[in-house]
Amino acid sequence: MIISRTPFRISFFGGGTDYPAWYRNHGGTVLATTINKYCYISCRYLPPFFEHRIRLVYSKIENCQALDEIAHPSVREVLRYLNIERGVEIHHDGDLPARSGMGSSSAFTVGLLHALYALKGHMPNKQQLATESIYVEQERLKENVGSQDQVLAAHGGFNHVVFSPDGRVSVRPMTLARERVRELNSHLMLFYTGIKRTASDIAESYIKNIESKERQLHRLGEMVEEGISILSSGQDISRFGKLLHESWQAKRSLSAKVSNSHVEEIYNEAMSAGAIGGKLIGAGGGGFLLLFVHPPDQNKVRERLTKLLHVPFQFEFSGSQIIFFDPEEDYSAEEKARANQTIQAFQELTDNPT
Repeated sequence: MIISRTPFRISFFGGGTDYPAWYRNHGGTVLATTINKYCYISCRYLPPFFEHRIRLVYSKIENCQALDEIAHPSVREVLRYLNIERGVEIHHDGDLPARSGMGSSSAFTVGLLHALYALKGHMPNKQQLATESIYVEQERLKENVGSQDQVLAAHGGFNHVVFSPDGRVSVRPMTLARERVRELNSHLMLFYTGIKRTASDIAESYIKNIESKERQLHRLGEMVEEGISILSSGQDISRFGKLLHESWQAKRSLSAKVSNSHVEEIYNEAMSAGAIGGKLIGAGGGGFLLLFVHPPDQNKVRERLTKLLHVPFQFEFSGSQIIFFDPEEDYSAEEKARANQTIQAFQELTDNPT
């Protein structure tokens, strides 16, 4: 049995510049952190006592004989990519819901790759996990996803991530005093809007004509350096919140699908209760709302948004990890044959009880 634990992420600035359609021409830059909310993947080789060869348990349960029968796209393609020929059982559990803007799809892919590599006795490094997860999602699944989620899920931590036109990715950990990091964390609040959406659909609305969004994307990229400057120079932390507000205004202009009347109502309520700034996490459309609020005003914001679920969190710095490793003994061909004979005999007895 193998269990991987992979963190979800919060992106502050630069989201949108991490799409290959943009950074392959202009370069990209993102300021983001992972948090102590996780995707857990457990897997094992399936003993030869079952009629199915592959069993998946997530929001659905799938019992399959062949890869082509698997409905879950990421599982199907990762198993195919890693050439997993033996039967496997895979379970998923998450601290946060899917389709909520927290990078859950990429955390799942990274965690699944990590767990299955461990099952095969291989220890991939963080760069390999990030690179191969990007490949699976962008090239094999053809998803309209950026490249920051996979990098952050694999590496973990509070990072400045730079995407070069030649495809290279540089992960630069933020070297801030521990007190400054705690100060930032203490000013952040996370609320679940209850709106589920598919990031790929939202992103498609603006990446098809991404060059027409050049002004907004350049500005979103510039905010990364401004955010880093605010944090590293010891400026009033409130400026970070105000920059988040400006970032949200720029992100909203990318597409009509990024926001909606319900989200705008929630955001305006929060601002009137004392929030300095904020933004929807991820591509937009719903999911989680990140707010920057001075600690003395946070009770007022919670009271004003009482219908929403408030999710306290802390920054995390470990990235994807194997947290349980207990390799199973392999079954010999003779043992497998005996098991199959037993299954067949039992099936015949069930079919012909007399």
